[in-house]
Amino acid sequence: MPSSRVKPDSPSPAERIQALATAFKLPTVAREAYNRFVDAGQAEATDTLLEVFEMEAQDRRERRVERLRRASGLPPTKTFETLNLKRLPRKLAHTLRELARGDFIDRAENILAFGNPGVGKSHASCAVAHALVNSGRSVLFQPTFRLVQDLLVAKRDLQLPRALRKLDLFEVLLLDDIGYVQQNAEEVEVLFTLMAERYERRSMIITSNLLFSQWGQIFKNAMTTVAAIDRAVHHATILEFNVKSYRAEEAEVRMQGLQQSTKNEGDGSEA
Repeated sequence: MPSSRVKPDSPSPAERIQALATAFKLPTVAREAYNRFVDAGQAEATDTLLEVFEMEAQDRRERRVERLRRASGLPPTKTFETLNLKRLPRKLAHTLRELARGDFIDRAENILAFGNPGVGKSHASCAVAHALVNSGRSVLFQPTFRLVQDLLVAKRDLQLPRALRKLDLFEVLLLDDIGYVQQNAEEVEVLFTLMAERYERRSMIITSNLLFSQWGQIFKNAMTTVAAIDRAVHHATILEFNVKSYRAEEAEVRMQGLQQSTKNEGDGSEA
């Protein structure tokens, strides 16, 4: 008959109640509750107490995720549920699932997603970000050009350090379409400053239709380009979306349907 004993590495009810009460910032409850129930001859009631604490913990997790989701700015429909992983190479799809676990955040690593317009790199990056939010991670999604414009306004108002500190509250910044920055000197400066500030401290997910060899189009100055690439690629996972665009695939499907329709009409006319 299988043993019903608690595994040695599982916390006891007393330990779990203490841990949850501590997490709720209730130090007296953490220190006294379990022993007080036992001393009063109500040890059985600690199971109910633990159940209520677990309910509170779950409710807090759900409220936190909802706050993080609202703050993230992520497109609500770009999740793994709406991403067709079958159209991606198997290795790429596997890597996306691994990244969604969030281990790269603890190492302050980056994700760089490259591919032509319409191949799904933004959707895939957002899907990873949604999964991170669901696990309680803080993420901010912004088209790069918009974030750069916000930083420019902050700089002109002498508030750039404060703006960077606010961004630092997010564990991950998802900079979408870095190649669409307008590329004047001020924009390049604040973008590089942002990348330098987060280097080896906080993670970024960057999508781009420009390969590294084309980043000179963004940063203009050769030394700045090399420095930006160095900070982006050091400790980074690089994702290459070498697939057809959604629009190209849809066009092929429509063409195949048209050809089949034409063939069917031709067969009917010969009958």
